[in-house]
Amino acid sequence: MPHFLDLAQIAAADLKAMLADARAMKAARKGLPKGAPDPDPALPGRTLAMIFEKSSTRTRVSFDMAIRQLGGSSLVLQAADMQLGRGESIADTAQVLSRFVDAVMIRANAHEDVVAFSQNAAIPVINGLTDRSHPCQIMADLMTLQEHFGALDGLKLAWVGDGNNVAASFIHAAPKLGFDLVLGCPEGYGPRKDDLVLAGPAVKLTTDAGAAVAGADVVIADTFVSMGDKDGARRLRDLAPYCVTQRLMALAKPGAVFLHCLPAHRGEEVEAAVIDGPQSLVFDEAENRLHAQKAILKWCLK
Repeated sequence: MPHFLDLAQIAAADLKAMLADARAMKAARKGLPKGAPDPDPALPGRTLAMIFEKSSTRTRVSFDMAIRQLGGSSLVLQAADMQLGRGESIADTAQVLSRFVDAVMIRANAHEDVVAFSQNAAIPVINGLTDRSHPCQIMADLMTLQEHFGALDGLKLAWVGDGNNVAASFIHAAPKLGFDLVLGCPEGYGPRKDDLVLAGPAVKLTTDAGAAVAGADVVIADTFVSMGDKDGARRLRDLAPYCVTQRLMALAKPGAVFLHCLPAHRGEEVEAAVIDGPQSLVFDEAENRLHAQKAILKWCLK
């Protein structure tokens, strides 16, 4: 079953094919109303169920519009309103939904729950975000960089801040797609060691934000306090020196760009002058969630 749970589990050729498909579908939609189906919709009659344990803007809207443009339909399910919220097992829920819909996207708290769902489902399961990784976001980010630079090979990406779930998916992608990644994280906020080992020499880690950004083509940040974090004051204090300022961006290559998966907190992880300035690609990145999601759905549903 072609589940889309982590980029580390998917062949490089498949990831490259999905990115190429996303760009082709985006180009083919020029001039069409956003709600119109694709000229040759790939998934007519298919239904996607979306389960949310966490709040969502871009994931929810992009997946909903993605399946509509592909000719299908969606169901939005809040986990708290399902029998899951009253103790029904993940295994039973997965088997039941497999009888009703063609695929499930889950935005969950625990990565283990999404894995368990996929192990009990007879249909593809897509990781819309967990505490472990955010693969759909990174596909949109990499598509954005391909549009801007023409290719990913040889690019240097710099991640600044907490080595969180989004950073993990960049780590998973680096050895497969030919770019180098340097993470600048404070002590105690680095990524998982097993991810670093899996990535090999394509990924490096430092505690020096300036060293991470030096000579980079791309600088990436994310919120310092994520949904579910209960130590916000401490995190803001520890991560404050890793704010992406204009001074920090000046250490990157001339023409370097800035990415952020949003929502952003100006004045915390990034200065307004950076995220709202000419180097920022954040809204192209957000738009590309739709096209990347379409390619993922097509890959899962063949």
